[in-house]
Amino acid sequence: MPLPLMPKATAVWLVENTALTFEQIAEFCGMHSLEVQAIADGEVAIGMLGADPIADGELTQKEIDRCSADSNAQIKSAERKIPTPEARPKGARYTPVSKRQDRPDAIAWLLKNYPELSNTQVGKLVGTTKPTIDKVRERTHWNSQNIKPRNPAGLGLCSGAELEKEVDLARARAGKVHGG
Repeated sequence: MPLPLMPKATAVWLVENTALTFEQIAEFCGMHSLEVQAIADGEVAIGMLGADPIADGELTQKEIDRCSADSNAQIKSAERKIPTPEARPKGARYTPVSKRQDRPDAIAWLLKNYPELSNTQVGKLVGTTKPTIDKVRERTHWNSQNIKPRNPAGLGLCSGAELEKEVDLARARAGKVHGG
């Protein structure tokens, strides 16, 4: 059962506005019954404004009435009508300044070992732009004489799992099987 957004404030409101037992409130709010009793005695949460669980959609008046009548009943939270957030696609990856000089080496390694990767995939793995990839590929990069192909996972520019995923995707597009 999901806990209320503000458990202690909800407990304060329930103690002040309902006839529920300390045990019922404690179970609903994820607290100990002694803590709820301390709230009722004015020892804990002094001056705290109560959070109305009915207004917040966490509980219904019907459920409070049902549990007030039966001290052994367990409070069931209301169905939440809050839409679940959608996962956002990751944006551009930040590369620390200390690792930026390693990007051309990583690009060269990817182009040498996995020519089936597209520029977009290489850019996504290393966190670079397509013009930089083209310059490394054509050996027109300003530092091309010092570029030594190095594994981007070893350099910390991407994880091994990300690299494997992109390589498998590129091979699937090309019609090749992993390891072939």
